[in-house]
Amino acid sequence: MNLPNKITLTRIFMIPVFVAVFYCGLLSPWCFLASAVIFLLAAATDALDGHIARSRHLVTDLGKFLDPIADKVLVSTAFIVLLTIPVSFTVEPFGQYGLIVAGVLVALILARELIVSGFRTIAAGKKLVLAADKLGKVKTVFQDIAVAFLLVSMTFLFAGADFPEQGTYVCGLILAYIGLTCFVICALMTVISGVNYLVKNKAVLRDRQKDEGESA
Repeated sequence: MNLPNKITLTRIFMIPVFVAVFYCGLLSPWCFLASAVIFLLAAATDALDGHIARSRHLVTDLGKFLDPIADKVLVSTAFIVLLTIPVSFTVEPFGQYGLIVAGVLVALILARELIVSGFRTIAAGKKLVLAADKLGKVKTVFQDIAVAFLLVSMTFLFAGADFPEQGTYVCGLILAYIGLTCFVICALMTVISGVNYLVKNKAVLRDRQKDEGESA
């Protein structure tokens, strides 16, 4: 197994560590900050393994299989665990409505990833290579930023919960608002990039036999 694939596997192994540290936040709010660090380190390995694979000509079928799975599982896991302790989603003035909207947006994000994954599976069966979508990369960046800010905000929201008028809690609110803004943007980018990806590669869904018959 080459170096890029080892880095990708490391990202996968970091996911359960991230989850464990996140839930330790119920014991100490600083664990939410630690989970944010772990998440960002795991997300950073995405760019690292891709760069090494391309620059050293180490692209493999295993890497093509593992890399997108690692990315999607990492982000999906982060959004799901955030929903289980929705402190950042229910800050003023959103309350429980914020949680409802967050749940819908997370469902949209997960649905998009499942649809695109199925689309790529069909393309692979037809031996078609689909180019990476720039909008998809932008979406991923906003997803990572949103998760990081929401995780860090939880530390300050929990730490300052007993004194909401003081700076610690206010800092948590500001971080949460930034994270929520990025979250909404990434949800919009998820839908837009998903539609663009399907439209740009719509030839994948054409019936090969039909095309051969028309060309004949």
